[in-house]
Amino acid sequence: MRSLSQSHFAAAVAAIDTANSADPTQVLVRGAVRPLALVHGELAAEWVAALSPDADADADELVLLAARAHHLRRWEMPRSSYDAGKAGYLKWKRDQRQRHAHDVGELLAAVGYSAEEIEQVQAMVLRRGPGGQLVEDAACLVFIETQLAAVATQLDRDHLIDVIRKTAKKMSPAALAAVARIPLGESEQQLLAAALA
Repeated sequence: MRSLSQSHFAAAVAAIDTANSADPTQVLVRGAVRPLALVHGELAAEWVAALSPDADADADELVLLAARAHHLRRWEMPRSSYDAGKAGYLKWKRDQRQRHAHDVGELLAAVGYSAEEIEQVQAMVLRRGPGGQLVEDAACLVFIETQLAAVATQLDRDHLIDVIRKTAKKMSPAALAAVARIPLGESEQQLLAAALA
């Protein structure tokens, strides 16, 4: 993929971050309380850069944009608006990804990206094609850092272990190895060790 102009890239990042900074859900991560979707986008882009096969060079701009937009305006379609249970959750998750892909397409078109570039970003947001696994890895690592502790208070231990194992199955070996670099509390570290043993 070609390297995009820095002005296009900066404009796209600003548009995604502006949209995500409106998230009413605030989260404490790395010592600061900030909007959840904004934090998810920033951290996912960090993980993409760290895990990129071309880590010695800059990560591809399109993958970085897909990672940054992987939870674009997520709060606008709450989980509570779907049926309870696994089927409702899976439908909500599918619909969310479709929305994220559609919304990032509109933002990228507005700042001058081509139709082909937009399609590539949308495919990665949907976890498809080249870069899709990298975005999935980043999303999983962000979940572990920003939401595992909260989920641990909502689920019994067996269910939580199952959630962690299902998350791990979606991750590449490089991403699983990177879990050790996430700053976690002792109880979260013990949960991960038990689930991934």
